[in-house]
Amino acid sequence: MLVDSGSDPAALLLAWYDRHKRILPWRALPGETANPYKVWLSEIMLQQTTVAAVKPYFRAFTTRWPTVEALANAPEADVMAAWAGLGYYARARNLVACARAVTATGGRFPDTEEGLRTLPGVGRYTAAAVAAIAFDRRAVVIDANVERVVSRLFAIEEPLPSSRPKIDALADSITPATRSGDFAQAMMDLGATICTARSPACVICPLAEPCAARLTGAPETYPRKAPKAARPVKRGTIFWLQAEDHVLLVRRPPKGMLGGMRALPSGPWTLADPGFTEAPADLNWCEAGQGRHLFTHFALDYRVVAARLPRRTDTDEWWPIAELDKAGLPTLFAHAAAFVSREPA
Repeated sequence: MLVDSGSDPAALLLAWYDRHKRILPWRALPGETANPYKVWLSEIMLQQTTVAAVKPYFRAFTTRWPTVEALANAPEADVMAAWAGLGYYARARNLVACARAVTATGGRFPDTEEGLRTLPGVGRYTAAAVAAIAFDRRAVVIDANVERVVSRLFAIEEPLPSSRPKIDALADSITPATRSGDFAQAMMDLGATICTARSPACVICPLAEPCAARLTGAPETYPRKAPKAARPVKRGTIFWLQAEDHVLLVRRPPKGMLGGMRALPSGPWTLADPGFTEAPADLNWCEAGQGRHLFTHFALDYRVVAARLPRRTDTDEWWPIAELDKAGLPTLFAHAAAFVSREPA
């Protein structure tokens, strides 16, 4: 249904959304009812990840686990392997825990922000997004796109992150009482396609007239941002131990970075070079390559070292090298493995 736009930002935006909304695999088509499972799954996947990157993962997940009950019954290791490459792996562990919590109470997601916040891995943003999009509850949904749109609409001079309370209040002031889910998705679409970070297309923006940042002549300078602190650099060693045509893999501890993921053995990640600390065997290790991997709060400069054993041990997990792409290795370890020759011993 088209909206009489007038001069209200919400009406202007909804009128634009009715004509230009993106077709996404997790969105309900016109005449359809939103699927809470798909909405929730997509919102978890989209955290710190682009729409383009999420689409193939979402399709693969919903093909393999089409319902929340199916996901709840999946082995956690299978879900973690299917998640490999999306990053922020605690989300995958919480995904399984949340699916099991929902299934344990009848397979229905709570339909309020308060109820959704009780689920594992569902924070303030996700609860608001699912409540609005899946259940059409009035909720103030603020992601990075919405932060940018609101900061520009009101030309907020205070830099992020200290401006977030003001952004929250102003976003609340323009969120309509009805069509809250459409409004949330419209804000996301606007930020993703028109009100972009570097080159906002103000000429075609539905909020151009009321936008205070446009009137300054430099909308791309909003939101203001405080200087970033320097990212610390840690160092680490990753071990490629080959026996016959297999490579040794380990399961990382459930808590901590890349928790619960299958990986190549690795020593500690420290500010000083850890050398061969926690090497899986006392061998003549040869350097195979070096790389850098960026985590949220630090960069890891790593070296990959390789060695061979004449035969596999019975107590360890050995993975066929020819099928290593099926192991679900996190990106860091997939890149590390690429340094090493894949020829069988």
